[in-house]
Amino acid sequence: MTTIIQSNPNEPLVFEMQRGSERFDVTMTPQERLNHEERVEGVVGIYPMMEKSVVGAITFGFTQTYEFTVLIFEALGMLVTGQFSLDHLAGPVGIYSYTDEVAQMGFLVLMQWTAILSVNLGIINLLPLPALDGGRLMFIAVEALRGKPIDPQKEGVVHFIGFALLMLLMLVVTWNDINKFFL
Repeated sequence: MTTIIQSNPNEPLVFEMQRGSERFDVTMTPQERLNHEERVEGVVGIYPMMEKSVVGAITFGFTQTYEFTVLIFEALGMLVTGQFSLDHLAGPVGIYSYTDEVAQMGFLVLMQWTAILSVNLGIINLLPLPALDGGRLMFIAVEALRGKPIDPQKEGVVHFIGFALLMLLMLVVTWNDINKFFL
């Protein structure tokens, strides 16, 4: 919807709305404005709903965090099942580039982007993969079930292999970013 509105400044657009069981058409004509790239785009003056009370803002924050968490787990599931390609992942170069774009959209959008990145990083870090905190927690759980510690050398080898695979993933994703943004 945003794309349609932005690409049709000063053109009447008809939207079919539904409120309860009632359906009706609304005609809107997007006004012109210059975007951050100095190109003309259409706008209709619709803004995301903002909560102004403290309790409402905290509730909204938890709701948004939950929704982002669900999306991240869905994306991880699609990555594992092959429905999502490594080409769609962004590494440090991609995150830098996207952050630059987001920063140009305004402070509130930048704060939301920062929150999404933080939730994403927290979830990824807690996955039960060697070399991450979740992998260490997995070893602690195994030690608790066994009732005795795992040989530190064996645990070190597992973490080293996990770290090497993690660095390989970082190299692949960074290479994809370089190809996407610079080549």
